[in-house]
Amino acid sequence: MLFASANEYQESPQKAVTTFGMSGVGKTMVASQLRRSGWFHYSVDYRIGTRYMGEHIVDNFKKRAMRDPFLAGLLRSDSIYIGSNITFHNLSPLSTYLGQPGDPEKGGLEFAEFKRRQAQHRIAEISAMQDTAYFIKRAQDIYGYDHFIADTSGSFCEVVDPNDPNDPVIQAVTPHTALLYIRGTQEDEQRLISNFVKAPKPMYYSPDMLENAWGRYKAEKNIANDKDVDPDDFAVWGFAALVRHRLPIYQAIADKFGYIVEARDYETIRDDKDFDAMMMMAVAHRHAG
Repeated sequence: MLFASANEYQESPQKAVTTFGMSGVGKTMVASQLRRSGWFHYSVDYRIGTRYMGEHIVDNFKKRAMRDPFLAGLLRSDSIYIGSNITFHNLSPLSTYLGQPGDPEKGGLEFAEFKRRQAQHRIAEISAMQDTAYFIKRAQDIYGYDHFIADTSGSFCEVVDPNDPNDPVIQAVTPHTALLYIRGTQEDEQRLISNFVKAPKPMYYSPDMLENAWGRYKAEKNIANDKDVDPDDFAVWGFAALVRHRLPIYQAIADKFGYIVEARDYETIRDDKDFDAMMMMAVAHRHAG
């Protein structure tokens, strides 16, 4: 969805925007503010963690509980209930399930198991993105929302091929929403990494990226055995690698299909008026070249 002018966006009776960019650039924060201003907030990570990964997450909790004889007996007799309390702002159940590869004594997963869970996430994320049009209609028909914002996962660019105009995710999203890239730069890298360390979020690697990153990490750290990898150290190293890997892909998506605002400007948004003004600026910048 591209606009002929900034005014066309402003005059749209029903606005729909899909924001994308690295984890930590403010997508969820601004979407939450817009929700208070009368917009419907569709959290892709929440949809992934409930509709598509919820059963995997809860089964993992149950497997851990079954190691305790006391809890195992209660589970077998249906005497206790174990569930995931995932929210828009607390994605820990999903992050915990995806985990990190490495030393099991430090909470790491075998690399093959980590890849299996990553593959589950890929399917879930594509499905959640393809649900966008359904949620736009649902927001209007059930709740009466005219305006809609989709807050995507940081791995949006990993499930999209910007060089394929028939990409299934692009085809599911662009007819119904305007794509808005919240552009973090390499200068933002340390801030994003610091935020990630304080509040880890679910991280998805494309298969080729994961194999490459895993090999490079072990070579840099002079580690031969997967079980000698510190999973927390790899998580931080991997996040930094993902930042550098994703920036050009985000840019290619925005250049072909959407609009761009800088993360430092996006973080100043406080309400729907600020958001509309920034969208109009982004539309005008695209037309200006």
